[in-house]
Amino acid sequence: MLRAYETMYILRPTIEEDAVDTVVTKFSDHIAQNGGKVEKIEKRGRKRLAYEVKDFRDGYYVLMNFEAAPGSLTELERAFKLNDDVIRHIVVRQPGANG
Repeated sequence: MLRAYETMYILRPTIEEDAVDTVVTKFSDHIAQNGGKVEKIEKRGRKRLAYEVKDFRDGYYVLMNFEAAPGSLTELERAFKLNDDVIRHIVVRQPGANG
């Protein structure tokens, strides 16, 4: 059973635009390979962080809405943690959507 989720991840601000596309594609492909589907991806661009994270004051924000099986989230979290371009991430289940 697929459930609706939303993830916001912040990439290091020094990342090139084509590298952003590569990282976004990598995470959306990861969801698809694990039986999920990506609903929407919003590249929100560079913004100031509320506080310093890993010695960065700015970050490149990406918002992604997707559906996935609850068991596949562990692998997605692992992929976020292993990617050096990701400085912060959060995955939240959408309330009232798909169970």
